[in-house]
Amino acid sequence: MNKGQLVEAVAGQLGSRTAAEDAVDAVLDVMVRAVVAGEPVQVTGFGTLESVQRAARYARNPQTGERVRVKKTTVPRFRAGQGFKDLVSGSKKLPKSGPAVAKAPKGSLTPGKTVAATPIGTKAATKRSTAAPAVTAKKTTAKKAVASRKSTAPATKKTAAAAATKRRTRRATA
Repeated sequence: MNKGQLVEAVAGQLGSRTAAEDAVDAVLDVMVRAVVAGEPVQVTGFGTLESVQRAARYARNPQTGERVRVKKTTVPRFRAGQGFKDLVSGSKKLPKSGPAVAKAPKGSLTPGKTVAATPIGTKAATKRSTAAPAVTAKKTTAKKAVASRKSTAPATKKTAAAAATKRRTRRATA
């Protein structure tokens, strides 16, 4: 599909070819400008378009076999989203009507609130501050339990000895 065909497909949904052409041009322009500025463009369900720097390297000229130095460069990279990958691979069916990829969750297109922006006297701020110590206490308790299980020295020595015996028998049979 080329740009003209894309405009025709969008015009089928919008109703007007000029509106579709303006919409496609606007979306592509915004995406290109963002990637050139170094910002990644992430479309939920579709993928991520970003600029990546490639380091300087040596390559070979395929005609002569001569070694050629390639300078460092910045190139665009597209990584497909999981929803898009699933549709292309066939693990999910393409819907007969409606959008092919899932819409972004409600509220994800607007900047979210940060903890610093929340007033200190609100319930959300107090819930976060009281819930955090309980979570860290559970994690430290779990880490101590795992560490105590790992500190059984006789079991470790037995498995090391068994592994050494297996190696010796393999060498002897070879």
